[in-house]
Parts: sequence; C-alpha cells; structure tokens
Amino acid sequence: MLDFKNRIYGMMKKNLYYLLLAVLISAASCSFTATKFDTDSTDKDQVLLDLITYILTRTHYDPKDINDQFSEDVYDTHIMNLDPQKRYFLQSDIEEFSQYRDLIDDQLKNRNIDFFNLTNERLLQRMEEAKSFYKEVLAKPFDFTVNEDINVDFDNIPYAKNKKELKEHWRKLLKFSTIVGYISRMEDKKAALKAISEKTAKDLDEITIKNAGKTAAQNEEEARAATLKNLNEYFDVISDMQRKDWFTMYLNVIIEEFDPHSFYFAPEDKEKFDTRMSGKFEGIGARLQKKRDNISIVEVISGGPVWKDKLLEVGDEILKVAQGDETPVDIVGMRINDAVKLIKGPKGTEVRLTVKRVDGSIEVVPIIRDEVMLEESYAKTALIEKNGRRFGIVNLPQFYVDFDDYKNSRNAASDMAKEIERLKKEGMEGLVIDLRDNGGGSLQTAIDMAGLFIKKGPVVQVKSADGQREVYKDTDASIEWNGPLVILVNELSASASEILAAAMQDYERAIIIGSKQTYGKGTVQRFFDLNKYIENKTFGEMGALKVTFQKFYRINGESTQLEGVKSDVVVPDRYSYIEIGEKDQHNPLPYDKIAKATYEVWDGYIDYDETIANSKKRMANNTQLQLIDANAKWLKEQQEDYEFPLNAEAYENEIDIDKAFAKQFDVLKEYKSDLTFSALPYEVAEFKNDSELKEKRTRWYKSMTKDVYIDEAVNVLEDLHMSVGKKNKMAKNQQ
Repeated sequence: MLDFKNRIYGMMKKNLYYLLLAVLISAASCSFTATKFDTDSTDKDQVLLDLITYILTRTHYDPKDINDQFSEDVYDTHIMNLDPQKRYFLQSDIEEFSQYRDLIDDQLKNRNIDFFNLTNERLLQRMEEAKSFYKEVLAKPFDFTVNEDINVDFDNIPYAKNKKELKEHWRKLLKFSTIVGYISRMEDKKAALKAISEKTAKDLDEITIKNAGKTAAQNEEEARAATLKNLNEYFDVISDMQRKDWFTMYLNVIIEEFDPHSFYFAPEDKEKFDTRMSGKFEGIGARLQKKRDNISIVEVISGGPVWKDKLLEVGDEILKVAQGDETPVDIVGMRINDAVKLIKGPKGTEVRLTVKRVDGSIEVVPIIRDEVMLEESYAKTALIEKNGRRFGIVNLPQFYVDFDDYKNSRNAASDMAKEIERLKKEGMEGLVIDLRDNGGGSLQTAIDMAGLFIKKGPVVQVKSADGQREVYKDTDASIEWNGPLVILVNELSASASEILAAAMQDYERAIIIGSKQTYGKGTVQRFFDLNKYIENKTFGEMGALKVTFQKFYRINGESTQLEGVKSDVVVPDRYSYIEIGEKDQHNPLPYDKIAKATYEVWDGYIDYDETIANSKKRMANNTQLQLIDANAKWLKEQQEDYEFPLNAEAYENEIDIDKAFAKQFDVLKEYKSDLTFSALPYEVAEFKNDSELKEKRTRWYKSMTKDVYIDEAVNVLEDLHMSVGKKNKMAKNQQ
C-alpha cells in the first residue's frame, strides 16, 4: 500500500540525504586557487550562479558541456523537483515554461535567471491557490462507499488542464491520505470491541473503551482532521522558505548535472554539515521544532547545558531570546533557522530565554552555552560473550572529524583506537566493525583507521582529472589490533566505509559480510569557500561549494565507483532489491581501473578462505536469511504498486491480503541469538549519571540479539584462526 511505500521511501531518502552529506572529503591540495572573482553585477543570485559555474567548469573531475542537452536536463529536473506529485502546475504553466527548455545554457552564460524567476513566482502562486483547494475539500466528509481509484505513478500522469481538473486531483490525494487514517481507526475500533468481549470493564483502559464507542462518521472526521493538520503544518514550513532557499534548490539542480555529489551549501547548511561531521556544536543542547508560529523543545540532548541543569523540558515553548542583559527578541512566528541562530552561540556566553512552560506558566530561563556532543554521531562499543569467549563490536555511524582541528579533537579513527584498547583490556578475541548505513566522511580518518589493523602500506589511491595518480599510505608500522576482524556492510555503506572495507579485503585482513555490494561511491570532493572569491563580502555570506575533483581506487587498482565493494559472504537484507546505490543516482561518474599499488597480503590467518567458505554454507542454509530475502522481494513488489482503491471496503480487503501475506514474516521478529551484549566499564560508570544513555544502550544491546548478521560475524570470528606467531603476539598485546 502507498502508506507503507511512503515509509520505505522516507527511510531511504533520509539515509540517502545523510549519505549525501557525509561525503568523502579530502584534504588534498588543488591547483585551483581562490583568486578574487570579477563581477560587475549587483545581484547576489546572478553572482552566485556565475561564480559556481566558473568553479565547476574549471575544477570538476569531469566538467559538463553547458549546451542544449544540459539545458534540457536542468529543465526536466527542476520542474520535477518543484512539483513531483503534479498538484500545483497546470498544463498551461508547463507550456509557458517550455520556452526555456533549450535556453538555460544561454542564460547561465549571461547571468540570466528569468527561468528561475518565472517558475518560482508561478509555484508560489499555485501553492496559495492550493491552500483554498485542500481546505475546501477537507471541510466536507468523504464518501468511502464510492468505487474509485487513485494512480500515484506521478511520472506518468498528465498535468491538469485546468483548475477543475487540478482540484479533482487534490480531492483524490486528500481522500487517499484520509482513508489510510480512517481504516487505521476502524481497525482500532475492531480491536477494542474484541478486547471488551474478552475482558471485564475494569480491566480495560480508557482509550480502548473510547475507541470501541466511535462511529464510522467520527473516525472519518478524525482522520480528515489529521489530514488537515498535516497539510497546515506542511504549508507552514513552506511559508517559512525565503527566495534564497528556492534559489539554492535551483542552483543544486544545475550543479547535480555534473554528478550526484557536487553540491552547494547555503551558509546555514554548511554550518549544519560541519556540526554533523564533527558531532558537536556550541549552544544550549536542545532540538527545536516549529509548529504554526510556535517554536518548542522536542528533545533535550544528553550532556548539554539544558540537560545538566534541568532547565527546560520537552514541550516548553520559547517566546523570546536575549543575549545576556540585552533586550529580548520576540521569536514567535520567526523562521526556525533564524531563531536557532539567536539561541546558539559561543561556549561560555549567556542566553536568556522567555519560556512558556508545559503547565502554561511563563518565566525567563538564563542558560550558559557550552559545547554539546551529539552522542549518536560517534562510535559506540559493546562487549560480546559467547560460550565463555569474549568479542567486541564497534558500531561506526560515520567517519566523523572536526575539519578545523583534526589533531586535537576526537575523530572516528582516534575513537576506534581507544575503543579497541578498552576491548583488549576486557579480553577481546575478535572484533566486528559495523559499517552498515555508514555514508562515509573524512578520507584521512579512513586511512588512519585502516592503519590500526595493518603495518604501514598503501590504503587507497586517488586519480585527478589530469590522470595524475597518488597513493595514500599508512606510515605507522604499529598495529592496534592484529586479531580476527570482520566488517559488516550494506547497500548504504558508502565512500570512506568502502575505502576501509576494500583495503581490509585487499589485504585479506578482514572478512566482509553483508550485501551483494556496497553503495558504489568512488569519488572525492573538496569544499570551496565562496566568500574567498568576493571582495569585502559585498554580498554577505556566500556559502560553500562542494565539488567532485578526484576518484579513488582500491589498492588492487579497481574502482568502487558504481561497483562498490563485493562482500566475501553475501547476506540478503531489506534493501536487496531496492534501487538505492550510486548506479541508481542521476549522472554518476563511470567505473574504471588504474594500476595496482604495491602491497603484501596479510599473513596472520591460517584459514582465511576456509572460513569464508564455511560462512557461505551456513548462510545458504539459514532459514532466517531465506525469509529476509523473501521479505525484501515483497518490499520491492509493494514499491511498484501504483494503483489504490478509495473505497473503504476494497482498501481494507487489500490491507487484509497484505497482512495475511506478511504474517509469514512475523517470525523474523522472534529471532534471538545466544549472544550476550554488555557495556564496557567506562560506560557502566556513565550510566549512573545518565539514565537516557543507559536506556539507549540497553535498546541497542537488545536489537543486536535479534541481528542475524552480527550472529554470523561472531561465528566467523570463532572460525578464524591466527598463525602461531600472530596469536602469540596478540596474547602479548592483551596483557
């Protein structure tokens, strides 16, 4: 069903969005220098467009010819991005826009943004009209007895010819959104009536009794109100967008014609990227959300100032912000990005928030800002016990780094080294590194991390557009861990994850378990600070441009571009049949090979190939994995379903069919390994003062007992045997 399909797409888009952010960033030098950019324009948008085009055509690994074909591609993508569900533009709008289909290349060369101006103004106009459409439609009950369907294959449906057709399109979209909620509420009613028939009144909670008494009309009204609420909140977000936000979207349509990973960051977006990559920021330690005109607390971040002093709680609304003793600024109705700028600030400074508490009381709360660590960005570790033996697992969400202070601040490689030391003290006999869903990050941290497991030698190769090849090496002969090593990957393991996995595979240092292949991103990006090109900050902050300027290659000479890293032991997962890799993106660079680097295969194992073969046999006979594969195929089929009934009985019948088919997969939730997971001593001590961290870790340990991939990773660690010399050295290192 579409609601299910949307959840899958939403999950994929979220992961892909973070994958895009967590790109492979290189510290390599580039011959293109930041000479001042000459401009006679007084329009910031024109200058930004011209400057970005100038840099791209001179520094990109594979610069595109800006011609009519380029223009057509930009046109198609831009229109699709603005109105993917075809709920705003009329066919007459598209006909008017089409005059620019072959002219965008000429406009780029002449700093002309007429096409953007026209489409942006028309979109905003059509959005205002749409507000009246949905409010009018949702003011009346839907008749779910009518036999009609909706086609959500938006790529292949025509634009509405007139407003009457457009309103009808909106009606069906709104009815579909509402029927999902309606059927859900009717199922709650059935469950409540069943509970009442099986229990006495005193055993029933108030919600169950209430659900049982609701009529179909009441459930329809509630579902319709929920649809209205969601749309109101959506258009609130849209109304917060400024012209510069829409123009940023247009710029990125142009940029992404070069490749999927070149990208323009507006100033505030670059700041968010840096925060995500470093895993820290300076502020009060709370996540905010805007609903209607009110900005409220939706999460208090563990370890931050608000958390330490219990100054705010979820649900509190921030009304005003003052810097120390300065006059407060009213933020009700303010764009959330602008409000966040006022609330965040340097460590040690004071901000005074006028807050409306959950109970309705209003008070001024002074907060001293501090450095806030985003715990979910960092490596997390657990001790695994099985049959009296101890193993370690490190889950790495990204290759994080503070680009401004690599040596002195924490990064993924230095944290990995610390965690290995801690695990060794607990008697670890083998290590699992979990890189699933890890979209990459810093190139240098990937190189440094590889060096923890090998003697000095090449880790990755890069090639520039001019064909110049460079080999990046680990120059430290010391090894942090020389015992058995397994790396887990999936289709969303990308970039720096692929560098580490590929290097460990080429050295035969680790066994790779996971998807048929990883994501397949084999390109390197660098940032250009656009402020450096403009004299005296004439136009204010200009943001930054991320440009693909190199490709990276395995030490065996092969590229991971498109092809990714092939797992030694392939296991199915939920993404197995969904198109989410680099090869499924728009304009990816091609695959190629270069010369092999000089390196020696690791000689520490005596049964490397035999262990892989044994694991493959186990996986082939694993009924859990066979079910996972069947489930993945079903998910793919669900994704390709575009026709849905808007009749409640027909819709419910389809749901019942899906539920009946999906019941066979319920057993997947029942899987539980015989592994035991626990925290390291340093975290056990932290749990005493941080119950939230303890709860998060407890949930993580529980999820890992249900993870068949980790179960097999430990089986592989048990099978891997070290050569006598290496085994003795490993034992000595643990003393």
